[in-house]
Amino acid sequence: MNKDQAEGRWREFTAKVKQQWGDLTDDEVLQAEGNIDAIAAKIQQKYGDSKEAVATKLNQLMEKFEK
Repeated sequence: MNKDQAEGRWREFTAKVKQQWGDLTDDEVLQAEGNIDAIAAKIQQKYGDSKEAVATKLNQLMEKFEK
């Protein structure tokens, strides 16, 4: 996978993340700069979910996305 493909898949994934957690802004997702841990931290901060709960939901979303 080249850089353009990776960036495209990241944009698709973050669109799904924003569907799941609708209060996330475009700026918050952009600040993550391709770092899933940064997105997880922002979700935790904004929604008050535990690290484990966010990780589980993100992993489930990633599994669906990769199919």
